Amino acid sequence: MIHKEMGKNQPAFLLAQIGAHAASRFAERLAILQLSPPDAGILRLLRMSAGISQQALSARLQIHPSRLVAILDNLEKRNLIERKPNPDDRRLYSLHLTNDGVEILERIGKVAREHQDALLAALNSDERGSLTALLQKIAGEQGLTPGVHPGYRGLAKGEAARRSS
Repeated sequence: MIHKEMGKNQPAFLLAQIGAHAASRFAERLAILQLSPPDAGILRLLRMSAGISQQALSARLQIHPSRLVAILDNLEKRNLIERKPNPDDRRLYSLHLTNDGVEILERIGKVAREHQDALLAALNSDERGSLTALLQKIAGEQGLTPGVHPGYRGLAKGEAARRSS
């Protein structure tokens, strides 16, 4: 295969290439807020599922509970979330956004919109809609959980520990 043709007519490669680029650029944008993509994703999930237990969140994200604890500890330290006793089960904690957490989510939303606009600048509105529909179709067929980044499963113990420091 000629070097110029590498990646051409290889949509799986192009998806991986663009996905890696998009993830890297989004992480750079979030770093300004002193957040990582997993932090932002957890805050977003807590907005949608206020009061979820740590165990349920761990299961939803498909990460080991001990790895999640380190991330949550850091978010709690920054006053973005709070753990409250679960009224139905005293052994569990319910997770909630604080006012600071709601405020930072608004800032994350602005960063995400700017990121999306920059990433998709080459496409018009109709093309963006078509791309979204096609990607949703692929994600559904692959059994991906809507709204949950598959990267949570790959969080290394060291990465979670690094964020807690």
